[in-house]
Amino acid sequence: MALLLGALTIGLILSLLALGVFVSFRVLNFPDITADGSITVGAAVAASLIVRGMEPVWATVLGAAAGSLAGMMTGILHTKFRIHGLLAGILVMTALYSINLHIMGKSNVPLLSDRTLATQAETLASRVSHGTESIYIRGWELRIRDAALLVASLLVSAVACVALYIFLCTNIGTAMRATGDNPQMVKALGCNIDTMMILGLALSNGLIGLSGALLAQYQGFADVQMGIGMLVWGLASVIIGEALVGRAGLGLTIYGAVAGTVLFRLLVAIALRWGLNPNDLKLVTAVFVFAALVLPQVFALSGRRLSRVGHA
Repeated sequence: MALLLGALTIGLILSLLALGVFVSFRVLNFPDITADGSITVGAAVAASLIVRGMEPVWATVLGAAAGSLAGMMTGILHTKFRIHGLLAGILVMTALYSINLHIMGKSNVPLLSDRTLATQAETLASRVSHGTESIYIRGWELRIRDAALLVASLLVSAVACVALYIFLCTNIGTAMRATGDNPQMVKALGCNIDTMMILGLALSNGLIGLSGALLAQYQGFADVQMGIGMLVWGLASVIIGEALVGRAGLGLTIYGAVAGTVLFRLLVAIALRWGLNPNDLKLVTAVFVFAALVLPQVFALSGRRLSRVGHA
């Protein structure tokens, strides 16, 4: 039960990463790879401020703001200096590695002895349960701490999804979506494409930075290399979500990104439970992404072939 709850909690925290990747890759149609750096800078800023005594809520907000700033820099390099989007992301991501080291002062910042959002959720749950540490449901032990963190991450993910949906339905959000679909039409209507791109990348990496800040507090540490491979994770989550719910509507697509993240994390947890070598985790992640990309095409092709045979 603890493994299941832990996988669900991390999946919900990383759903913010998937939402950020969704904004850049699907809404803006922009190949942004800043995510590997912005999730780390969010964690680095939040952890460094928490160990210095700042309130966890404000440290988390500033961590998200740091990620947003990283996205703005990528957007500025692309729009103002006419640097290719992929290269702009590489430049910012590379620079962030050194910046994160300066922010933390070392490669790893532990938070196990500090007051974080995770410990606050645990304290609140302990008060509500009157100090009960565990309960049993049909023979399964459910720790109050794990349940509290799961509920807290679920609330954060739900609020982020609703807020993103509402924003993308506003005039600015609609213009941002149109920028990714048809920039020439948006330009003809008098909307500044560069501004929409910068704003969209700031929103995307702000969500990713928020995910990093929450992940550091849940894990109990921030590490300078914690962002390696996170872009692939986010892409895999978005692709799996689209395979689950399709791309029929904005709300369903946002829900799919979250569902894809949780499902992807559960698949990884099951693989680890079955004895997967942690050193092979990145390889397995790549295999999952490959399967998510190829299998829908295979199923669609098989469906068309069966349809032709039926008509014949």
